[in-house]
Amino acid sequence: MNDLSFFLKKNVIPVEHVKFVASKRFVEPVLDKNGKETGKTKPIEWEIAAIDTEIDEQLRKECTKRIPIAGKRGQFTQELDTSKYIGKMCAVCTVFPNLNDVTLQNDYEVKSADSLLKAMLTSGEYADYSAKVAEINGFDTSMEELVEEAKNE
Repeated sequence: MNDLSFFLKKNVIPVEHVKFVASKRFVEPVLDKNGKETGKTKPIEWEIAAIDTEIDEQLRKECTKRIPIAGKRGQFTQELDTSKYIGKMCAVCTVFPNLNDVTLQNDYEVKSADSLLKAMLTSGEYADYSAKVAEINGFDTSMEELVEEAKNE
């Protein structure tokens, strides 16, 4: 029962990438068994990967701002910008489409992966997508509450 070998990296089941239809507006043609277009379309599946704790900590650090404490000169508190954090997390977790592709960013007239994601998806699609990213990364309802909070900002 106290065998630590179960925790060795080689024995851990890897977290699989997940396919998810982020929007029904991005479509590809349906092909028949001979590879010819049928005249129908289907939504394109996006690919999402979980991130490790180290990357999550880096994202949280990037999205944390120092807020001066009123009445206490030179003292600050830290506050996580949840909307920014969720946006960056969703962008980092997106494997396909490649949100860092310059052609895609130029087409939507944005300069970052998280801005591209927000430009590509409607607000409802973005909320669903960020909830899926949170789920894949193992966040419980507290992360879903963060998503709700970000939607309401």
